[in-house]
Amino acid sequence: MSGVLPLSSREDEPFIGARNSAGNGDSLAIEMEQETSTSTSSGGSSRKKNSRLKCFGVDLSPDNVAVAMVYFVQGVLGLARLAVSFYLKDDLHLDPAETAVVTGFSALPWLVKPLYGFISDSIPLFGYRRRSYLVLSGLLGALSWSLMATFVDSKYGAACCILLGSFSVAFSDVVVDSMVVERARGESQSVSGSLQSLCWGSSAFGGIVSSYFSGSLVDAYGVRFVFGVTALLPLITSAVAVLVKEQRVIGQARGPNVPLGNSSFLKSSKENIIQLWTAVRQPNVFLPTVFIFLWQATPQSDSAMFFFTTNKLGFTPEFLGRVKLVTSVASLAGVGLYNGFLKNVPLRKIFLATTVTGTVLGMTQVFLVTGLNRQFGISDEWFAIGDSLILTVLSQASFMPVLVLAAKLCPEGMEATLFATLMSISNGGNVLDGLIGAALTQIFGVTKDKFDNLAALIMKRSTCFFKKKKILFGFMFKKNESIINFITYVYFLKYLKNFLKKICISIFSSVILCFFFQSKIYFTS
Repeated sequence: MSGVLPLSSREDEPFIGARNSAGNGDSLAIEMEQETSTSTSSGGSSRKKNSRLKCFGVDLSPDNVAVAMVYFVQGVLGLARLAVSFYLKDDLHLDPAETAVVTGFSALPWLVKPLYGFISDSIPLFGYRRRSYLVLSGLLGALSWSLMATFVDSKYGAACCILLGSFSVAFSDVVVDSMVVERARGESQSVSGSLQSLCWGSSAFGGIVSSYFSGSLVDAYGVRFVFGVTALLPLITSAVAVLVKEQRVIGQARGPNVPLGNSSFLKSSKENIIQLWTAVRQPNVFLPTVFIFLWQATPQSDSAMFFFTTNKLGFTPEFLGRVKLVTSVASLAGVGLYNGFLKNVPLRKIFLATTVTGTVLGMTQVFLVTGLNRQFGISDEWFAIGDSLILTVLSQASFMPVLVLAAKLCPEGMEATLFATLMSISNGGNVLDGLIGAALTQIFGVTKDKFDNLAALIMKRSTCFFKKKKILFGFMFKKNESIINFITYVYFLKYLKNFLKKICISIFSSVILCFFFQSKIYFTS
């Protein structure tokens, strides 16, 4: 039930449409390494064994455990994702386009992640830059889902609570990302990839746990109960904050340290902004950033497909929970695929392979909509599971190298800010694809009980995906890396103009295609 191949399928980004060659000590399972260390004394030397627990080749120190647990919470928060979808559809009676707008609105906190990074890097809260913000994020998340479980009964209230919950996850994500970037700086691509694998493996495992129960809990107890259970999960983030090793800021009084009037703070803020602008304007950062944004800005039809599978095909919440379980396992498999085989594969080859494969497989939803899969003896349920499984593996494997690249681009002293900037731009592409998808859903006349043009919508979406990627490869992967900045921006503007032109043509052709399908249905009936 996945669409065309998205760049990311994060479980920790609520309602945004599912973060390396083998060897180098990496392992997909938790392993025990026995190491011997030599200690010297006045009487001689002795050896003692030091047992260290590792996961994905990363030492499970208290800091790393805290990071892994925060990512686990981000994944397990997917417990409420299915409940929210059914709540918007059945309790609030929203159409697919309205549902897409509400869920897209909830993604807004992910667009200003640089602000959270700037706050975390520059303004200590109660003397800490990491611990305090993790505690606060967990409390806000618990509050948002508690309100969903008790008082919310309108689409505006639901949107605001989902927005608050999304904000809490986004802020905690920035904090732990900065911790990961601090550890990845100066390390090899393999070690950096292992850190990202630990993070995303933890998130995927959390997604597996939540997916196993999400559908059955909605079926048995209803959406309000699921929201109440979800409200307890962010408190884990607050609890693991004590594991973070961080020196208290010296010379600050107790309480929230917000020295906004301090000249040193203003000077530091100005330097951070200048450093951020200097880093972003460099072609080796700017072009990959634009590439990620446009890659993500692919029209999606997830809301329309959800209404089709539940209202037309009769998929139950329990079955959709099982599908979510399969995609969570597939996400973990995608992390393992990258960690085991793709660490040293050039980025160009990974993107090229996933673009071609994702475009072809994205068309397979047409089979499900038209019932063609049943003519081959494949039931709707098994087809939906297989489609989601394959696309999720490819999506996760294609997104991992982007995270590794983004982490290694961050200069010292502004890890949270720059990494959050890169990820916010990526999330901006996700929001844009949701809005475009909602507009196309409206243009094609797909509603909660009318799916005549859904196949045409899927075909148009896949066509836009392939055409856009063809344009992106034109300016992102130029072999002449010595091109000056001016020529780089000229090329970018040229390709951006072509991209916008194709978007306009695609929208116009969508209207024509919609009328074609409607007339075909009219004459055949």
